[in-house]
Amino acid sequence: MDSPIPNDTNQITQQLIAWSNGDQTALDQLIPVVYQELRRMADRFLRHESAGHTLQPTALVHEAWLRLIDQTRVNWQNRAQFFGVAAQMMRRILVDHAKTKHREKRGGNAVKLSLDEVINLSQERAADLIALDEALESLGNFDRRKCSVVELRYFGGLSVEETAEVLSVSPDTVMRDWKLAKAWLYQQLGEGK
Repeated sequence: MDSPIPNDTNQITQQLIAWSNGDQTALDQLIPVVYQELRRMADRFLRHESAGHTLQPTALVHEAWLRLIDQTRVNWQNRAQFFGVAAQMMRRILVDHAKTKHREKRGGNAVKLSLDEVINLSQERAADLIALDEALESLGNFDRRKCSVVELRYFGGLSVEETAEVLSVSPDTVMRDWKLAKAWLYQQLGEGK
């Protein structure tokens, strides 16, 4: 397992809150502090991709960072919430690209993304990623919390305790949701084959 970010969690939380309150110097101080963890998250995401892709973790981090700093209505509460949102954005970037590649294969007019020149998902991997995204969307339609648990734990790499903090539930609830969500997704993805 990756080691946790070496910087003080309270320091990150304080900088996030200051940034939410309009302090741009807090944003400048935050960048080097969170970059390493964002990089680890990108590595985890890309570990699940096919062996032949060319997307580098740095490109995924940069795209996610651009989307994160563009968030004007987020009231950052803590480190776990920030990295949870970052995980959702990284997942969305990969899914959007997979959908674009899937449309290109079928002859549709693809929307050009900034990552087009660096990502090369295989068509099979793109279809798997789209199927997972659709299953997560379906899960989220009837149980948003279980979907959030999957996003935060699997994609975000958050611990049970961090996930519980973000969702304002107990660690036991996170573990129950995690087990049920995994079983449900396994069944859904198995039915599609």
